[in-house]
Amino acid sequence: MVNKFILKEFGLRIRELRIKDNLSQEKLSFKTGFHRTYIGMIERGERNISLTNIAVFSKAFEMEISDLLNFKNQNQELSYRNYEFKTDKLDE
Repeated sequence: MVNKFILKEFGLRIRELRIKDNLSQEKLSFKTGFHRTYIGMIERGERNISLTNIAVFSKAFEMEISDLLNFKNQNQELSYRNYEFKTDKLDE
């Protein structure tokens, strides 16, 4: 199962940057080429997007991918220790 934690954090990051740039979901959709509803699903943490789509957002916000994936400003508790991997369940 996909870990919802990272999807929610990424979605919050996209929403934060979109609002900071004074963009509606529709304007961001024109900038990225993604459908407005797809952007909404990403912002709500409902979609697990590909690395190539992350790169599109990076270009749209004019930042490096590593900066786009910096969630520490969102959640001080963010750590790889909070992620749940499929292999973690094998140890139980």
